[in-house]
Amino acid sequence: MSESTIEPKNFQLHEKDTGSADYQVALLTQRIKHLTDHLATHKKDFSSRRGLLKLVSQRRKLLDFLKKDSEERYQKVIQGLGLRR
Repeated sequence: MSESTIEPKNFQLHEKDTGSADYQVALLTQRIKHLTDHLATHKKDFSSRRGLLKLVSQRRKLLDFLKKDSEERYQKVIQGLGLRR
């Protein structure tokens, strides 16, 4: 389903960064793509579907925060991950 793999390390602000919104959004996007692929083959896995919706909501909240905090970083993340086509 996905043409390219997401590399969250590209969104780290420094070498040991694991908590920035940029990095967390990249990790969540990676997990969302994996779950989406899983649900394509397991259509009745409603527990995973609920988890997917939770991850999407969490990513949305982080993106809202990032947009409010730094528009420049928000645009970089959106373009880097291919969101908002």
